[in-house]
Amino acid sequence: MVRVADHSAPAAGADGIARTPTGRLAIAARIATRSAAVVLLLVAWEIFARSGKVTPFMLPPFSAVVVRIYTDAITGVLWINLGLTLYRALAGFLIAAVAGIALGAAMSRLRPVRWFFDPIVSVGFPMPKIAFLPIVMLWLGVYDVSKIAMVVFDAIFPVVTATIAGLQAVDKELLWSARNMGAGERELMWQIALPAALPQILTGLQVALPIALIVAVIAEMAMGGYGLGGAMMGASRFADSRGVFAGIVEIAIVGYALIKGLAFIRARLLAWHQEAEERS
Repeated sequence: MVRVADHSAPAAGADGIARTPTGRLAIAARIATRSAAVVLLLVAWEIFARSGKVTPFMLPPFSAVVVRIYTDAITGVLWINLGLTLYRALAGFLIAAVAGIALGAAMSRLRPVRWFFDPIVSVGFPMPKIAFLPIVMLWLGVYDVSKIAMVVFDAIFPVVTATIAGLQAVDKELLWSARNMGAGERELMWQIALPAALPQILTGLQVALPIALIVAVIAEMAMGGYGLGGAMMGASRFADSRGVFAGIVEIAIVGYALIKGLAFIRARLLAWHQEAEERS
């Protein structure tokens, strides 16, 4: 009972501080400090674009890019492209997450599986998988299946390696104690090994998610069609500079939102872990 009280008191105190005016001011100041660099960059972009040293074609003002994004949002073009890009990126990411965790767990527990896949993972991880894009286009065409396949192919490697590293780092004494208490292999994996390796696995997922978005955009640029990448290439073909820069800003916002969303999920899943106490 004492241990539970010790853990709950700091959390309650932190929540109480966050609800006070001073706590809210501190949170606002921290957010402003973190976003200051981005705001300064956008201000510098606007000033330099209007200085006359570059043409609007080379660098349109940020305000003009915002107007273009707003226009695309009103007409609905933005939401179509954004939805398709997110669908391809997230579908590929989810497939890579499930398959990568399963393969990493099998490689860490089964010697024949590790013997077969370890050379493939070792060779495939550092190489640029985007080089296989022409082959994927020849085999699967230029539609969603090929784009999602490229996302899976690129995003699965960090998940596999993180899963293997996490499972290998599990305390052997913990596994030995569980076996002595009668736990079977299935209980060891689901109730002990995977929860213990979860921080490392989530780190691999945090690496794989931006890769999924990047590859989805690149695949859209190469294969054409709708999507943020395809819209940027279409704007480039028609010398629509504002459309190109609007796509860059949109991708940056989406990427930031995805990373923050996964970080939020990580904080909730690891509320029991030591890193949650260190963060608080």
